[in-house]
Amino acid sequence: MEKVRRTPAKLHKLIEDFALEVVLRGEDYDTREITISDVNRPALQLVGFYDYFDPKRLQILGKAEMTYLMAMPLERRRMVFEDFFRCDIPALIVARKMEIFPELLEIAQKYGRTLLRSDMPTVDITSGVIDYLNRALAPQITRHGVLMNIYGQGVLLLGDSGIGKSETAIELIKRGHRLVADDAVEIRRISNALFGSAPESIRHYIEIRGVGLIDVRQLFGMGAIQSETDIDLVIQLEPWVEGKFYDRLGLGEERYSILDVSLPIVTVPVRPGRNLAGIVEIATMKNRQMLYGENAALEFVERFDRRVDAVVREEPQKS
Repeated sequence: MEKVRRTPAKLHKLIEDFALEVVLRGEDYDTREITISDVNRPALQLVGFYDYFDPKRLQILGKAEMTYLMAMPLERRRMVFEDFFRCDIPALIVARKMEIFPELLEIAQKYGRTLLRSDMPTVDITSGVIDYLNRALAPQITRHGVLMNIYGQGVLLLGDSGIGKSETAIELIKRGHRLVADDAVEIRRISNALFGSAPESIRHYIEIRGVGLIDVRQLFGMGAIQSETDIDLVIQLEPWVEGKFYDRLGLGEERYSILDVSLPIVTVPVRPGRNLAGIVEIATMKNRQMLYGENAALEFVERFDRRVDAVVREEPQKS
């Protein structure tokens, strides 16, 4: 049973990625982790309602909240900030580069909370942070395989060690396709889609038995690599077994589940002389066709059935 991981997001990394202004560094600035992808605009908390307040969420003050606070008497505003910062929030972001109340800064410092400011509109910083956290906190697993971007589709090559996945990847790169990951593929589920990338330590590298490690970026250029791709198709490479039935028409639509997301899978038997890179390209193009509702195998069978029916109808007339 593969282990599903959820890695908390580091607050300081989020701050760097969004270029947020650090107005006040909280006591846990360097170690604070965010474990919830949603954020909160504390409108209800400004009127004292904390029954369903989750302090683990990142907090954002927009223009509406700041305008409401501005209309408050000073003492009332201080009480609101006292109640708010008693909660162990990860940080508070003030949007639109708005001026920060002196008492807000004072009470945040009193409780050791991180205070940030962004020049982005409230809706942009809110949606941006939610999308960022959804990706950072997404459930993920690591699979042994190769991930390529072929004709704009993410193709995950699976198979036993030594079956030829990396060699196939090299040939696909020479044909103009892009490498995302070799050997270890980190797969994350975001909503109902899967995204794959490579661990940072082995990014852009491929291991070829007998040759060793090669740096794809240096050898083939930037156009041969891609940092991430969604996953649209799984191709399973397996040794050719004489006498085993292999689908010759392609009518069967097998599925493969990763993180409870179902993907189409194609099983390709491997034996000397087969052009695996070409087969993978064809399988990818066929998958795109099927996404647009075109199925060559089904059309062939329907045409064949019509031909047989026509012959059957003609035979009684001849007799």
